[in-house]
Amino acid sequence: MGRLRPGHTVNTPGLQLPPLSLYVHVPWCVRKCPYCDFNSHEASGALPEDDYIRALIEDLDQDLAMVQGRSLQSIFIGGGTPSLFSGRSYGRLLTAIAQRTSLAPDVEITLEANPGTTEYQRFSDYRTAGINRLSIGAQSFDDAQLRTLGRIHDSTEIRRAAREAHRAGFDNFNIDLMYALPDQTPEAACEDLRQALQLEPAHLSWYQLTIEPNTSFYKRPPDALPEETVIDTQDRGLSLLESAGLQRYEVSAWARPGRASVHNLNYWTFGDYLGIGAGAHGKITLPGESRIVRTRKRRQPDHYLKSSLTRSAGCDPVPDNQLVLEFLMNALRLTGGFTVPQFEAHTGLPFGTLEKQVESLTDRGLMTCEGERCRTTPRGLQLLDSVLETFL
Repeated sequence: MGRLRPGHTVNTPGLQLPPLSLYVHVPWCVRKCPYCDFNSHEASGALPEDDYIRALIEDLDQDLAMVQGRSLQSIFIGGGTPSLFSGRSYGRLLTAIAQRTSLAPDVEITLEANPGTTEYQRFSDYRTAGINRLSIGAQSFDDAQLRTLGRIHDSTEIRRAAREAHRAGFDNFNIDLMYALPDQTPEAACEDLRQALQLEPAHLSWYQLTIEPNTSFYKRPPDALPEETVIDTQDRGLSLLESAGLQRYEVSAWARPGRASVHNLNYWTFGDYLGIGAGAHGKITLPGESRIVRTRKRRQPDHYLKSSLTRSAGCDPVPDNQLVLEFLMNALRLTGGFTVPQFEAHTGLPFGTLEKQVESLTDRGLMTCEGERCRTTPRGLQLLDSVLETFL
């Protein structure tokens, strides 16, 4: 197949069903953070917890045909602030999911938790409900930075949340941290990493603050750090994390051996995922129709709750001329890259579609191909945006 023309859609024979995950969105939070562009809404009064769990189950029922006989490899409950809901509610939801689908024997079930909304009993209840992984949104251990970021917790609550997660039996949890914060020095960013590592997480996400449209920071942006400061921060942080024994497997993700996120890996390797909940998105492969579709649900919680006939806001095919870039935007973030059979099975396109660009990037030292595996080099990871532009 030659190079695809912009806007041109062709059939994609050879599509194979990839692994399947489930994303569950809980849209409420205590306070909207100024950098957040997710579909989150400040809670006012009591949350409609029981009604929302019922709506999620009905939403899943409407999407069951998209399962296509697959087992769920992972479930990720994100937000918003999912830890505003009780363990009892998640037990009800997970029981309903297990009754309607097949769960992989080692299914990973993650819940995002805000340190300002958790306590030991709640963590224990989550564990009893079947949740076996937490993602704790710390962002920083600097209380002044936490106030700038609009977080409702302080550093003491982060440490308490991690201790209570261990105590409740969670040997697998992630800590989220940001760097390149307003006026942050490389040493201050590394101090955040050191404090996080002291809490013995199995997984650590460390990503740069970016200013997204439709956020408070976009309207009133903080002063950006000089590029050399950001690069110095990245270099020092990488060295610190490697010396601590964590393995980098994605641009912004590090894990202990065997603790890479199953859900994130499925997403980054162009696997399928159902999305239920207000504003949730999904990606589903339909081999019988030779196409891949993107799904989305109604964004506003009130509209989502009232829309019992359908909570869908759209289901759109991904044009073949966009498949290459969509696959690579995720797969090239991984230090392990992707294999040629994986690309062809998950897109339905022959590797020749991108072979010339890969050869050019290899000549420039930004990619490498060994056997059937292609990946970005360390320099390619640093210049990932430039790498991806090659495939536009």
